[in-house]
Amino acid sequence: MSKTIRELADELKVSKQTIQYHYQRLPTKNQQKDSQGTNMISLTAERIIRDKVAKPLVAKNQQTGGKKVTKSSKENNELIVTLRREIEDLKSQRDKQLATKDQQISNKDRQIDRLTKLVDQQQQLQLATVAENHRLKEHVRKLSELSEPSSSIQKRAKNDKDDTLSNNINSSQVKDKNDKQKEKKVSNNNKANNSWWHFW
Repeated sequence: MSKTIRELADELKVSKQTIQYHYQRLPTKNQQKDSQGTNMISLTAERIIRDKVAKPLVAKNQQTGGKKVTKSSKENNELIVTLRREIEDLKSQRDKQLATKDQQISNKDRQIDRLTKLVDQQQQLQLATVAENHRLKEHVRKLSELSEPSSSIQKRAKNDKDDTLSNNINSSQVKDKNDKQKEKKVSNNNKANNSWWHFW
């Protein structure tokens, strides 16, 4: 759709220098070159140049008569059609870009949802691990409490047995002592009795 400066000059029936003059005053974004370095006029640049060139032509045509005004109207109609096509192309490009951006945003949303679920799962797993550790510590504590009394019971039973043995030994020693004292008394009594019988 791009045109050269010569093509546009021939179309507008103006000199090549006039088109060149207006082309050089266009914003840089509207100035294009082809692969050989030739200046090319895009549809937007053509519209701007046509507006600048057409105003003096319209005034000139009005002075010369109705035929040229009719040609200018026809050219304006072509320009309008061209601009409408360009607008439709721009809308189509915009819609494609928006669709692409929407798709990218949708993909990012899915990634964020997936990552959020992974973080939730990790937190739940960590909480479960902490709870399990607490439960195991409590179980170990109870087991250690159960094993301590049984060992203390065994110690107490041993102490009781030792006390019983020592009491038995002590009581047997006391009994032996008492028995000896009784024998001694009996023996002393027998001697006294013998002595008394002795006088008879």
